[in-house]
Amino acid sequence: MAKVTLEQWRMFQAVVEHGGFSQAAEAVHKSQSSINHAVHKLQESLGVSLLEVRGRKAELTDAGRVLLNRAGGLLDEAEALESVAESLAAGTEARLRLAVDVLFDYEALFNAVERFAGEYPHTRLEIRETVLSGAEELLLQQEVDFILTARVPQGFVGEPVSRVKFVPVAHPDHPLHHLGRPVNREDLKASRQIVMRDSALKNRQDAGWLGSDQRITVTNVHTSVELIERGLGFAWLPQTRIRDSLSADRLLPLRTEEPWERDVTVYLVYADQDRAGPAAGLLLRALREGLPPFE
Repeated sequence: MAKVTLEQWRMFQAVVEHGGFSQAAEAVHKSQSSINHAVHKLQESLGVSLLEVRGRKAELTDAGRVLLNRAGGLLDEAEALESVAESLAAGTEARLRLAVDVLFDYEALFNAVERFAGEYPHTRLEIRETVLSGAEELLLQQEVDFILTARVPQGFVGEPVSRVKFVPVAHPDHPLHHLGRPVNREDLKASRQIVMRDSALKNRQDAGWLGSDQRITVTNVHTSVELIERGLGFAWLPQTRIRDSLSADRLLPLRTEEPWERDVTVYLVYADQDRAGPAAGLLLRALREGLPPFE
């Protein structure tokens, strides 16, 4: 039988996070005396001092720092367990949160969302567009329920759902198309490259060929396409996102000396598959059915 309760751990965590007992009481909407009692009872039951009050601020002891770290994982698991129970009790999810890397096939996404909206009109759907490690960051911060990404976070399992081809492109009138020979690395280095910024706030990563001395960095595929269609540079872009521009000859693939087209695998990654209910199942099934078979 556990000596302490989850509520006591929550109160202890609140005191540390908010810098004191009165601040914690205000943040969690409880009386300061109840916060004091919970933390005192926790320390008494464990037989170890967790906090030292210095002036008006409560500071962690060494033991408190170790136990708070373990308690954080315990509280996260408890919250996840409650969320699963709520989903099971409700039968249908009230909200779904999806992060999608901008390289994904948006036509397949829109078709899936259209089908989803028709069958689950009362489930709120939040879609976050991300670049590079942005989706991974949102998953690790528990801000989304699943992601479509080229990067599977450590400790998670990704289901491969599609392959996306990246093509080096420029406007038909761009000098790179009129060299009279295949484009080489030196040609690209001397030209302006349009690159996408990683949408993660921490641990941003670069990807692809970044050898150009001249660069314009953007955060949106539409902006990148618009700049390239205006002749302002070249870029590697996902073929899934530039079909119209290619078919209308607003963009043309570069004829390169090296085979610089590359394929990227997109994975579906769940935050917690047990939490996925019927609405999530329908949305993800519609996504898979709208994509070419993965080989």
